[in-house]
Amino acid sequence: MNSYELFISLRYLRARRKQVFVSVITFISIIGILLGVATLIIVLAVMNGFETDLRDKILGVNAHVVIVEYGKALKNPEQVALAIEKVEGVKGVAPFIYGQAMLKSDSQAMGVIVKGLDTKDAAHVLSFGRMQAGHTSALAEERPSLHPEGEQNNLPPIVLGKELAKNLFLRLHDKVSMISPMGISSPMGLVPRVKQFRVAGIFDSGFYEYDSTLVFLSLQDSQIFFGMGDLVSGVELNLRDIYKAEQVATDIRSILGPYYWVRTWMEMNKNLFSALTLQKRVMAIILSLIVLVAAFNIITTLIMVVMEKNKDIAVLKSMGATSKGIMKIFIFQGMTIGIIGTSLGCVIGLVLALNLSRISLFIEELWGIKFLPEDVYYLAELPSRVNYGDVFLIAVGTLLISFLSTLYPSWRASKLDPAEALRYE
Repeated sequence: MNSYELFISLRYLRARRKQVFVSVITFISIIGILLGVATLIIVLAVMNGFETDLRDKILGVNAHVVIVEYGKALKNPEQVALAIEKVEGVKGVAPFIYGQAMLKSDSQAMGVIVKGLDTKDAAHVLSFGRMQAGHTSALAEERPSLHPEGEQNNLPPIVLGKELAKNLFLRLHDKVSMISPMGISSPMGLVPRVKQFRVAGIFDSGFYEYDSTLVFLSLQDSQIFFGMGDLVSGVELNLRDIYKAEQVATDIRSILGPYYWVRTWMEMNKNLFSALTLQKRVMAIILSLIVLVAAFNIITTLIMVVMEKNKDIAVLKSMGATSKGIMKIFIFQGMTIGIIGTSLGCVIGLVLALNLSRISLFIEELWGIKFLPEDVYYLAELPSRVNYGDVFLIAVGTLLISFLSTLYPSWRASKLDPAEALRYE
């Protein structure tokens, strides 16, 4: 590469008295690319943050892999656990019971999903999120236990979501009745199974569907309530790497055989995460139009420079500059605009994305507004998670668009006839 080409291209970027308008368009082009790149980085970081936050909340009360036996309850959870806990990637294994019931307080009744947990192993598999009252360790308490006021309380403990507690007007240590749809045979016919429990904890998962419908019991209390004896619904796994769930599930299927149903968290939430991925891609495509608009500004800038520099181009050609050299001058000029805009956009975008929570909190305090009301969105702050792979693709894509936008004006400049340009000079 001859050094004069880069020197002349940088010289053309500097403003002269007769070229103020061209310099303004150049500045606008740089600002356009800067805004496009920064906006893409920030928006994708926010969408990644939402996806991560949602995934963490879902996986907080759901295992990464669930194993059940086709058509019946699981008879030998210990054997299944021993067979799969040595599979590479498995971090924790715990049996569980799943069932439906009705929860009734003094004034309200609601249908709920009941999940029975092995209190010894569940802590290695699940996370309830933030406890609003009580503690999950209460499920493992030895009974009888003492009420804080000192009265004897033999009722088994139950942990429920904050929305469910709100709808049933329940507080910590209140009594609540659970009714099973599977009744008990008696001389008078089928009688509903009813049992009283004590509210030992109220959790806040941050996910409305779970907070309003899910309750937790100890595995033993669940077996007694549903009349399952020593049976369980299945076993659930926690993995070291959640994105290797499919590979772990494949290994488990080969070990257990065709009589067990193995499902991953990706399969159980496929529609939700597919919708989030699609939304992220659509937003990226829409916001890329900002970069395309800036690329058209680069084309406009170079065309105007070519028109302004007809005489200079003719002189260069008459002095021996080749068409390829002329093309390089204007390609370098356009790429300089693209590189400056992309670099500044990446820096500003990353700074804002990495500090978005602090910035949003500062604006909320300054103006007295709330971007995400917690009672509506179940988010205390605006989530942001930078994926540096996305940043790399944005930078490369922007530079590629900038390069392509230089080709036509550079080609037109290289085809200029020196004799024609200097005829009237």
